[in-house]
Amino acid sequence: MRKVLLVRFGEVYLKGLNRPYFLKRLTDNIRHAVQPIGGHVWLSDSRIYVSNAEDLEECARRVCRVFGVHSVSYAYELDKNWEEIVSACVEAMKPLSGTFKVLARRSDKTFPMDSMTMAGELGYEVLKSNPNLSVDVHHPAHKLNVEIRDFAYVSVGEIPAVGGMPLGTGGRAALLLSGGIDSPVAGYHLMRRGVIVEAIHFQSPPYTSERAKEKVLALAKILGEYGGGMRVHLVPFTKIQMEIHEKCPDGLGTVLMRRYMMRIAERIARKNHAQALVTGESLGQVASQTMEAIGCTDAVVHMPVFRPLIGLDKLEITEQAVRIGSYETSILPYEDCCTVFTPRHPNTRPRPDMLEEAEQALDTEALVREAVDAAEVTKV
Repeated sequence: MRKVLLVRFGEVYLKGLNRPYFLKRLTDNIRHAVQPIGGHVWLSDSRIYVSNAEDLEECARRVCRVFGVHSVSYAYELDKNWEEIVSACVEAMKPLSGTFKVLARRSDKTFPMDSMTMAGELGYEVLKSNPNLSVDVHHPAHKLNVEIRDFAYVSVGEIPAVGGMPLGTGGRAALLLSGGIDSPVAGYHLMRRGVIVEAIHFQSPPYTSERAKEKVLALAKILGEYGGGMRVHLVPFTKIQMEIHEKCPDGLGTVLMRRYMMRIAERIARKNHAQALVTGESLGQVASQTMEAIGCTDAVVHMPVFRPLIGLDKLEITEQAVRIGSYETSILPYEDCCTVFTPRHPNTRPRPDMLEEAEQALDTEALVREAVDAAEVTKV
């Protein structure tokens, strides 16, 4: 008998004939996540198992952060011997009290006892050995899971994981990553749908500091823990901001900056085989996120722009940032380029013709090309 992790997946079950592709990708992603601590991963009979890790608790933490994993259980793996299975069940339930239920599944139909009979017999043995337990099949405090597959597996309870789809099955996108609360959460949502995300960050030295850059790289590292790392493109943006500030109407400054960010992000995205852009915008949250302003920023790009947070309020986004672990870093007091040269009275209902006229004062192609060429790439 040895202790292993039993890994369950949810949405992958719905993939029909494509399921083997998704399962292979999920298994590979789990293998990559636990490789540093020596975990051995294998797929067998619609379950993924992990064993031999130096630290099984750390192994479980890592697996629970792999997109596509629905839940994880610590399980005993043993031979399909009835006496051993009973002993393992009694041992697993010994420290518990309250109500319980036995969930038995017999994938190996050569095993002499069917699922219903097995559940009844094991429930009886557990009750006999532990007077602090009682049966409740509708709302149990504890669930004893017994699965008969290549081996017998006994587990109690489940650790919820991130769910979603295996990373790498949903394409590739470029995330406009600021130093704020919203954009890391937006990137997380796309990653959860299987999308490999690269980050693009706009910096404005000397108006933004080295600490602001380090903050963004720290946010990328937090997201990267869910997906095996992340590449960050650091784009110098000071010259474009100065040009807009000096040559364009002040009230249009924020939306004009967003339009240039989108142009640059699209160029970088296409160079890196990304198929879409991702932003952390929420409708009406700030002046550049009105419906009119968003329409004007989208008008300058020719690829899909995903906004996973568009209908959420700040409290909802903040709660999600806390849950994924990015909030404490996001609120560090280091300003990003979006706070530089902010108009006193921004135009919240800009029209495309107004912005196109303002951009006549700028050499758009030269500014965009220079910024793309000067971008630095780092891996976290």
